[in-house]
Amino acid sequence: MAEIPEEEYILKTTSACAGCSASLILRYVTKAAGPDTVLVVPACCTSVIQGIYPDTAMNIPVYNVAFASAAAVASGMSEAFRAEGKETNVICFAGDGGTVDIGIQALSGALERGTDFLYICYDNEAYSNTGMQRSGATPLGARTTTTPVGKTEFKKDLDAIIAAHNPVYMATACSAYPEDLYKKIKKALSIPGPKFMHVLAPCPPGWRYPSDKTIDMGKLAVKSGMWLLYERENGKLSITGASKAAMVKRIPVLDYIKVQGRFKTATEEDIQALQKSVDLGIEKLKKEAEGIC
Repeated sequence: MAEIPEEEYILKTTSACAGCSASLILRYVTKAAGPDTVLVVPACCTSVIQGIYPDTAMNIPVYNVAFASAAAVASGMSEAFRAEGKETNVICFAGDGGTVDIGIQALSGALERGTDFLYICYDNEAYSNTGMQRSGATPLGARTTTTPVGKTEFKKDLDAIIAAHNPVYMATACSAYPEDLYKKIKKALSIPGPKFMHVLAPCPPGWRYPSDKTIDMGKLAVKSGMWLLYERENGKLSITGASKAAMVKRIPVLDYIKVQGRFKTATEEDIQALQKSVDLGIEKLKKEAEGIC
């Protein structure tokens, strides 16, 4: 990864949990964005990771805002910078709870207005900061503190919702593939207008796996097809990175979920439903990438 700069904007004093992939994602996001960047962070794990001012781990400006308002704040901030002729990167860095559920109205509005910003949802598939409650991004069959015997609904298709807004650029990424993540952030920030990235962020305490297995967990997600890497630029979809191989041959979904304690109560029906959903989702993306639909 020689092209990734050595400069660090997330210092070694974070309050993150051991094995936290959200802080790893943020590290590469800020390396790609550089020092002329402002982060807008709603209530989420990052609000804790950054530490308490003045002993913050962030080496760039951060605005902590209300749960539902991140994209709205970023929209006004971007307009103010552009009015002054500044090209400062305005980046929302929000969890799935603040994106898929609580913040989706502000995000929709900012995308519809054509705000020049980058919105990043780091997705650990639960409200991890407040005790691992179920979110709209929690997968079918996963245990949380509010779904103790497993969630009975599928994960909300956030990417389909975002795609309906026709942003100039949107992409998925995973903390286990930092080079892919870095390149997509660089690309997104080079394009004026509204951009969105959805990044899988495995969470050791929430997903219930050993903290030294975070990278392995991300790779299993991609290799099983439970998480797909792609980008959509001006409506054109391209499969990227390790997901190209997963389109052809992938490991069973069971290999991914059996190493996570959160799926301990998942039923055979849940597992079959997840596998079917993955297979159908991959076929749909393949057809779109090939221009069939």
